Amino acid sequence: MKVKKMENKKRKDDIDKLSFEGAIKALTEIVNKIEGGQTPLKDSLQQYERGMALIKHCREILQQAEKRIEKISKEQPPENQ
Repeated sequence: MKVKKMENKKRKDDIDKLSFEGAIKALTEIVNKIEGGQTPLKDSLQQYERGMALIKHCREILQQAEKRIEKISKEQPPENQ
C-alpha cells in the first residue's frame, strides 16, 4: 500500500510540473486511448484517474489566471472613451 502512495505522489508531482497546454495535450492523449477501446480495463481505470488529476490541475491553473486577471483589472481603471 505504501508503494502505491509513493507512485501516486510521483504522478501528482509530474502533473504539477506540466503547463496548462501540456496537461491538455496529455488529457487528449488519454481520451483518445480510452475511446479507442483497445486499452485493458485496468489500464483504462489508471488512465481515467490520471485524467481526473490532469483536469484538477488545469482548473487550478485557470483559477490562478482568473485571480490574476481580476487583480490587474482592479489595479488599472478602464480608459474613458
